[in-house]
Amino acid sequence: MENTERKKNVLFLCIHNSARSQMAEGFLRKLGGDRFNAMSAGLEPTNVNPYAIEVMQEVGIDITGQRAKGLDQFLGKETIHYAIFVCSAAEEKCPHVYTFALNKLSWTFDDPESFEGSEQERLAKFRTVRDGIHLKIEEWLSNFREINVAG
Repeated sequence: MENTERKKNVLFLCIHNSARSQMAEGFLRKLGGDRFNAMSAGLEPTNVNPYAIEVMQEVGIDITGQRAKGLDQFLGKETIHYAIFVCSAAEEKCPHVYTFALNKLSWTFDDPESFEGSEQERLAKFRTVRDGIHLKIEEWLSNFREINVAG
């Protein structure tokens, strides 16, 4: 219990909380779960995209138990040490996040759901985005220094 209290809450934000933020949550849970509580939310939550589930399983991370959640589930209920936007549309539509997050980061990635093509081409786009998120989280974790950690 004592170790859990020291963990910092990280909330990944996207519009639908269906792909990018879900993948980021899965990676942080696996790679930094000893130091961080990984969460994700969307401004207009839908469902976790099956392609996101599939490409995460390819790298040994099961996100089938994750579900799309709205930002309202976290506002005023959790101290958010880091709000990390993984899509520019959410960042543009959500200026009030600054009032509830101690630190705000912008890691925008292309929306793999908006990519049109064959199933194999769409999966390739999801893999590209997944790999970019993976690299960004590994980089962040290796360079992490606590800043502004009130709360």
